[in-house]
Amino acid sequence: MARATGPRYIVPLKRRRKKLTDYAKRVDLLKSNKPRMIVRKSGLHILVQIASPSNEGDKIIAQVSSKELGKYKWPDKCNTPSAYLAGYLCGKKALKAKINAAILDAGLQTITAGNIIFAAVKGAQDAGVDIPMGEGMISEDRLNGTHIAEYAKSIKGTEKYDKQFSAYLKAKIKPEELPELFEKVKKELGGSNV
Repeated sequence: MARATGPRYIVPLKRRRKKLTDYAKRVDLLKSNKPRMIVRKSGLHILVQIASPSNEGDKIIAQVSSKELGKYKWPDKCNTPSAYLAGYLCGKKALKAKINAAILDAGLQTITAGNIIFAAVKGAQDAGVDIPMGEGMISEDRLNGTHIAEYAKSIKGTEKYDKQFSAYLKAKIKPEELPELFEKVKKELGGSNV
């Protein structure tokens, strides 16, 4: 009897090798047949999308980048309040497209309590989209930037303050007044015709 020759291993798919896609998790998400809320974070921005699966590929129904928040005078940052506002705006766009519920697709990101991903989910929930999330995944005082304002007050007048909050100061925004700005921007987003 002849023996088989060649390698006895299976090469994983390219996107799995590059750590871009977890196919088992993706299949589970697609089997639910619900729209997915996709949250991705880079070093500078947060991208929030609502996508619906189809045979031709995912169809993006609503999409918001934290860059868009600049239109509302919000400093473009990759922080918890920015994630919340991006999720809130995406939720408003999803409701306009008649999407009332979705499930979270965090991709290969590590899921831990307090993660920026949950700030985006909380924003979409507050906009009116039903997305399941466990209790206590994000602290309410972190959503509006209170933690940033308190830290800014504690180091105000130092060189570290000027360096760390240079982007805020350049945009003529006082970081210790961030919670008030947050509420103002959220109110504008709630009343805007997205």
